[in-house]
Amino acid sequence: MPLVERLPVGTGCAQWSVWGTVARIVVTEPARLEAATDLVRAELAAVDEACSRFRTDSEVRDVFRAHGGPIIVSVRLAELVRAALDSAVDTDGDVDPTLGLAMSALGYDRDFAEITTDASAMHPTVTALATADWRNVRLAGRELTVPSGVLLDLGATAKAWAADRCAAIVAERCATGVLVALGGDIATAGPTDGSWRVRVQDGPHEPSCTISLPAGAALATSSTIGRTWQAGSRRLHHILDPRTGQPAPQVWRTASVAAYTCVRANALSTAALVRGARARRWLDTLGAPARLVATDGGVTTLGTWPAEDTARATGSAA
Repeated sequence: MPLVERLPVGTGCAQWSVWGTVARIVVTEPARLEAATDLVRAELAAVDEACSRFRTDSEVRDVFRAHGGPIIVSVRLAELVRAALDSAVDTDGDVDPTLGLAMSALGYDRDFAEITTDASAMHPTVTALATADWRNVRLAGRELTVPSGVLLDLGATAKAWAADRCAAIVAERCATGVLVALGGDIATAGPTDGSWRVRVQDGPHEPSCTISLPAGAALATSSTIGRTWQAGSRRLHHILDPRTGQPAPQVWRTASVAAYTCVRANALSTAALVRGARARRWLDTLGAPARLVATDGGVTTLGTWPAEDTARATGSAA
């Protein structure tokens, strides 16, 4: 996952575990780190309560229990669903938020750290998969209607949305430059003296580069090698092809995209893994700054991918 490299003098950094990954916050005003951390922790807890498919008391579970009927949801969940539906539109459905049961059927039905590698963890084929299509979800203000038998999995877009939201809140309320990283999703906001230096690398033995990310920009890295588990003879990963409900073929190990919101960056990086061999031309057409790492370790950069910082890394705050 991306790491913040060689923090400027005078910055403050905190990190903790959340959602099976690591949350990091870096602020340019160290005296405001504690207040900023409290804001981020509170926002992440609220997002979890709204959209975790692993919690029986979450709002998305309430929506599932509505059996296809309309339900009034919180403003936060409405915004999270809107972001997911917008990402589906932007990617022609390659990022689909209706695959919760398909993911559960593959064994990803609890926090990732708790997933067993026993093949018995897999569930029978989900017959409701045919109705799992983002185009069947209706959102009007706070009124949400999801077809019966469809469990929302906001997963990636929710994490990216939370990174954007947390960075914006901290910059506004704490009057500081800030970088928020939730695993592979990074958002920045507020004033900084120059750019953020970020090392892009999905694991210690993966190809890496260090880039300069402008203040106010975002970066997302999606991976087919980070969240994997064994189910019988199959090695599975969490990036599903909505057309099959199965893990997308591994053409790329990772896809990283820079944008001005983390939601946008994440939608494109996730869709690139789903599209496989078609991703390069698609990202080129969009003019998206991107970095693709193939299964053989070969690296391709596209668009105005941020120039690599050739200065020797002196350490990282991870």
